[in-house]
Amino acid sequence: MSESRANQPAEADAGAGSGAGASYRAAGVDYDALDAGKRLAMAKALSTSPLLQARGGLALDASRGEPAFVFEHGGQTLAFVVEGLGTKSIIARHVLEQQGIDRFAEVAYDTVAAILNDLCCVGALPLVVNAYFATGASEWYLQEQRSASLLEGWRSACADAGCVWGGGESPSLPGMLAEHDIELAGAAVGAVPAGRAAILGERLGPGDEIVLVASSGLHANGASLARLVAGRLPDGYATLLPSEGASAAAAGVTLGEALLEPSVMYVPLIAALLEADIDVTYLSHVTGHGLLKLMRPAKELSYRIERLPEVPPVLSFLVERAGMDAQAAYSTFNMGCGYAVYCGAGSGERIVALAQRLGLRALLAGRVEEGPRQVLLEPVGVRFGSERLELSVEQA
Repeated sequence: MSESRANQPAEADAGAGSGAGASYRAAGVDYDALDAGKRLAMAKALSTSPLLQARGGLALDASRGEPAFVFEHGGQTLAFVVEGLGTKSIIARHVLEQQGIDRFAEVAYDTVAAILNDLCCVGALPLVVNAYFATGASEWYLQEQRSASLLEGWRSACADAGCVWGGGESPSLPGMLAEHDIELAGAAVGAVPAGRAAILGERLGPGDEIVLVASSGLHANGASLARLVAGRLPDGYATLLPSEGASAAAAGVTLGEALLEPSVMYVPLIAALLEADIDVTYLSHVTGHGLLKLMRPAKELSYRIERLPEVPPVLSFLVERAGMDAQAAYSTFNMGCGYAVYCGAGSGERIVALAQRLGLRALLAGRVEEGPRQVLLEPVGVRFGSERLELSVEQA
């Protein structure tokens, strides 16, 4: 849910001097509190599952705690998800105001990608996505070029994912949202291909391989912390990223531009995996909680990562400026890992090759082992214990 609310502090008030450390909690996002609320909500939601039977359906309660809810109806297995962009649209506003660069197409694309990348985690492919555009004042739409960019970005993302934009809602919420901001969110329905079961982790086990598919940068998570960091810089979002080690395309790029690099849409990859009939045992969209999400399944298994993708320069910059250690960085940002594909032993290299044919960067990163529920990131010497991520009703 977006934090572009009327009572949120401005970037200039986000922190102390540039030497101060920063954390997601300091930026106003406390996952301990958020996750506790989610678990309570899931427990209440679980009590409504029998009601679906009256309409001829069946709730698959094993999907509760997964990125999308799965249910059966009319001989089909369907999935439903609601997701939001968070505060990245605030960054887009600042970049437009301060640098004259319109990136509202990109944040619209980000929103659809956030929704549909979650939906695909259960092995469903998107059918319909609806938009939620909430503004603090209806005058937001009077900047016609900005509005046109937003709508084209949403349409483009739907086209890339192969799904229909069904409609949506665009409320004006004065007093709840700041009048110059927009909150972007949406919902989607998808279907598991005929003859296949939803991917909910039941077959995940020791010996499975883990493929990490690269991100393009920030994606849809960590924007509040990025805003805090930007607010402490003399040039804010116009700060040039260090050129050392950057590619020719990234040279001379500002922080704001780099933060607004659009998310990767992983739907074509998941569609290709399902069509190729590769033995996929689990899927994880690496968003909030960073690489803690590698142990999203509520199973006593260890996830050993022996190789990690290159960290995008914008994330390295944020980590350095925020004074974060590896534990904090890899549990906050995606750190170059956008999606994790778990598969049967021997299938990992096939997935890497398939991803590369689609223009994605991927690597066979590690494996699932017997042992306590934990993530072991060997290249950076980080261990995340089970207590760091509790998302299922059973873990409440």
